[in-house]
Amino acid sequence: MKKYIVRLSSEERETLKKLTTSGKGPARIFNHARILLKADQDDDGPAWSDKKISEAIDITTQTIERVRKQLVEEGFNAVLSRRKYTQKVSRKKIDGDVEAHLVALSCSDPPEGRAKWTLRLLADTIVELGYVNSISHEAVRQTLKKTKLSPG
Repeated sequence: MKKYIVRLSSEERETLKKLTTSGKGPARIFNHARILLKADQDDDGPAWSDKKISEAIDITTQTIERVRKQLVEEGFNAVLSRRKYTQKVSRKKIDGDVEAHLVALSCSDPPEGRAKWTLRLLADTIVELGYVNSISHEAVRQTLKKTKLSPG
């Protein structure tokens, strides 16, 4: 038994038919429209199985299930529109102040017993000096690369 049942109104069905015959727009939208038209279990709909739709349109059954679910949970317009891209919030530990200290440190003489600064040594020293709570040697490398500096 399917959890998400597709039942389209006559207006929705007409919208999808116009969309699939227009030939303009992203392929993803065309595929979603075809899936909904074939999966429609209303009296006027063909009520195809996911497997049959998958074979006919050459789309995975997981995609079909996802489109069904989106229709039921988010509505008709959500299936035919792109989701908003939300960029993850940057978690940079190295701001301008820390970067300045890092550059100054990398240009200074290395600690006693060392011939040159290493990325790990710079990272450890920046933490010891209390500029940041923790930092990876990779973050140090990227910062020095950005400033066109290298340790040693």
